[in-house]
Amino acid sequence: MGFVFGRKKTPKDNTPSAVAYADRPGAKNRPTPSRREQESARKRPLVPTDRKAAAGQSREANRLARVKRRAALLSGDESALPARDKGPVKRYIRDAVDTRWNIGEFMLPVMFVVLALTLLPTIIKSTQSWAPLLVFTLVYGLVVAGALDAFLMWRRTKTKIIARFGEAPPRGSAMYAVMRAFQMRRSRLPRPQVARGAKPS
Repeated sequence: MGFVFGRKKTPKDNTPSAVAYADRPGAKNRPTPSRREQESARKRPLVPTDRKAAAGQSREANRLARVKRRAALLSGDESALPARDKGPVKRYIRDAVDTRWNIGEFMLPVMFVVLALTLLPTIIKSTQSWAPLLVFTLVYGLVVAGALDAFLMWRRTKTKIIARFGEAPPRGSAMYAVMRAFQMRRSRLPRPQVARGAKPS
């Protein structure tokens, strides 16, 4: 009975998993991993076991990102610029500002003169009558002149953008242009890519 109903056991060395097959060119030549093995390989702990190493890696990644972004701002590399500076419209706005002399860019140098004038009455008593008036005229006169100049610059730039690109510039572009116009040329980021008097690209 044991002979009739018994099942002949396959030797362990002859199981299909233990049989060695010759590698075939072009085939993966390895068993397909099970679903459980694939999921286990993809799983990562939500909280890293070595927090110090993870923090170090995060700091290094942030540092490299800052270096890359800084290099793009200096070179004008469009692919690595921040989102606020990307796009042909923003590039045109920057060029339109950089090709002209803006009254607003003289604000910072004049402020140093104003600071010196505010200290002058304490040194020279005879200047107490006219120094405050001169300070008032310089500060507010320059602010008004710079604002008017930036307003006219933006109106012309906006008209040219619509004619060139067929649509109005995105929201926030006016402030983007004005803020750049009030910066000294050397301190602008992204750095100017056109010379004064040139035509915006």
